[in-house]
Amino acid sequence: MIITFVSNYINHHQIPFCDAMYRAPGSEFHFIQTQPMAQERVQMGWSADLKKTPYVSLLYEDEAGCRELIRSSDIVLLGWSGREDLDRMRLQTGRPTLRISERIYREGQWKAISPRGLAAKYREHFRYRRQPVYLLCSGAYVASDFHLIHCYPGKMFRWGYFPETLHYDDNQFRKLKSYSGTVDIAWAGRMITLKHPEYAIRLAQTLKSAELDFRLHMVGDGEMLNTLQQMARDEKVTDVVQFYGAMEPEKVRRIMEQAHIFLFTSNYLEGWGAVVNEAMNSGCAVVASEEAGAVPFLIRNEENGLTYHDGSYQEFESQALYLARHPIERDRMGKKAYETITTLWNAEHAADELLRFCRGILQDGNAIPAQEGPLSRAEVIPPPKAVRTMQEDNHLH
Repeated sequence: MIITFVSNYINHHQIPFCDAMYRAPGSEFHFIQTQPMAQERVQMGWSADLKKTPYVSLLYEDEAGCRELIRSSDIVLLGWSGREDLDRMRLQTGRPTLRISERIYREGQWKAISPRGLAAKYREHFRYRRQPVYLLCSGAYVASDFHLIHCYPGKMFRWGYFPETLHYDDNQFRKLKSYSGTVDIAWAGRMITLKHPEYAIRLAQTLKSAELDFRLHMVGDGEMLNTLQQMARDEKVTDVVQFYGAMEPEKVRRIMEQAHIFLFTSNYLEGWGAVVNEAMNSGCAVVASEEAGAVPFLIRNEENGLTYHDGSYQEFESQALYLARHPIERDRMGKKAYETITTLWNAEHAADELLRFCRGILQDGNAIPAQEGPLSRAEVIPPPKAVRTMQEDNHLH
């Protein structure tokens, strides 16, 4: 069984899954990179050492060989490649194809009424609805977008991103999450409007006013950094808030490992949010906006984390205060979060499920979903309503 994954470039979030696929016995795995990675992403530490990824082929160095691989592979995974001609070429073969997609109407499902947009979606998706083409939904609200335009009926499955999974024994876990009275809280990401980093600074002021002993670790860079630093000065929380700037992914994980609570404050424009995977894997109790794509798949409220609705700062603050004041509950949710990633939402499990799924398709055309986690059925979950999308800067930048 030859499986080929086509995407614009391979990054550090995809490598663990691709490595697991490459190591799997009984199959042959390839990754086709269609374009060089943007320098901005390289500087953020997203690039891969191609010497350590022997399964990667570069379309822009061997287009003929890559096109033949896309045509002839038993199964092709089509991510976003920036090359519609490659997608069309594969889909026209009639061979089994798994399309991987985030939301297509993140800025509002009202965009589905555009005649021009509908024509494009017919060309890209609807016309193949009766072929062996399946949709892997990288986010909880993806199925709703495609259901709206009647694509992939009965053929939509849960998917996502699978960063490196770290494992800790009980002693390591206790040392990492040791609590001496100071609660360590982390926020990480690009400091841009849709991620609402200002929620974390506002929370710091609330926690300080409540005379709680804590430290807030702010990791990342972006257009809001100077504003946030000034906000910290204005709120008189510079003694308990530390800004680290942009950091390599490995260093971000070290901060997560030391943190008791992780704040994930992105709104509905966040397609997935791999920092949630990483924070949960690090044993953090996560407070997360349920609007972001990863959250309904990964977090079960009050079991392995806490969620809040409709971008409500008040609800966010209440959930974070609860965790700061209840160390036993915080530890319980952090351990459950760790178990969610190490047993279910990880690269190795995703690769095993994908291989099982693909064998079923090739043997008898039967795509059997998993019971839970990756490749389980993606139910149609309504995204935020139009009125909610009018409350914020409603554009992807």
